[in-house]
Amino acid sequence: MTDLSTSAEQTVAAGADFIAIDGPAGSGKSSVSKAVARALGFGYLDTGSAYRALAWHVIDRGADTADADAVLAAASDFPVRLGLDPDDRTVQVGDVDVTEAIREPRVSDAVSGVARVAEVREQVNRLFRRLVADAPYPAVVVEGRDITTVVAPDAPVRILLTAAPEVRAARRAGELAGENAEAVAAALHRRDASDSAVVDFLNAADGVEVVDSTELDFPQTIDAVLTVIERLRGAQHG
Repeated sequence: MTDLSTSAEQTVAAGADFIAIDGPAGSGKSSVSKAVARALGFGYLDTGSAYRALAWHVIDRGADTADADAVLAAASDFPVRLGLDPDDRTVQVGDVDVTEAIREPRVSDAVSGVARVAEVREQVNRLFRRLVADAPYPAVVVEGRDITTVVAPDAPVRILLTAAPEVRAARRAGELAGENAEAVAAALHRRDASDSAVVDFLNAADGVEVVDSTELDFPQTIDAVLTVIERLRGAQHG
């Protein structure tokens, strides 16, 4: 089990390289990151799943996800298990498999509120660093909102994967069969607005490479990301 109360000193050990990929909802960062990890034989870490699992944990405890103290209390006793195999996306909290449950609307609606608590983000970020430090891979593709700026600002590869808002909305609507496109676009806009109040994932920080997939299809986006990774890792290890 992974206990988020682990001290910061235990999370800074050298291990696998971070391949840090940030981006807004609907940018394709999850599917692209998984494909890139498979292609390179790297691990894959979906940081959003950790926050979703924590939101589920808070709800399961009967606590209010809008109560920062309740969220912090839940985070201090959060036995989450996250794998790094891009083909095994199982998420457990204690002995409960929450892989499907964390995608339920009630959890999705609560994630932003849980992730807004600064102390919680600090604890979860330590979890991410520890997972990468202990990973049995040469590198781990870590995707989320603030990986390039907060979790791993010194990562050898930092990428912001983005796309035009209307393209992101159309892609997300295509993923959600039966959903109204306008409603999906509105929900995506609300999530971006809420999350961007905590971290800027719409603009690249200094040293972060931008891959804009607005005019790219899925294979082209994967190739563009692979090109950046190979160039930057080649420069680092060359």
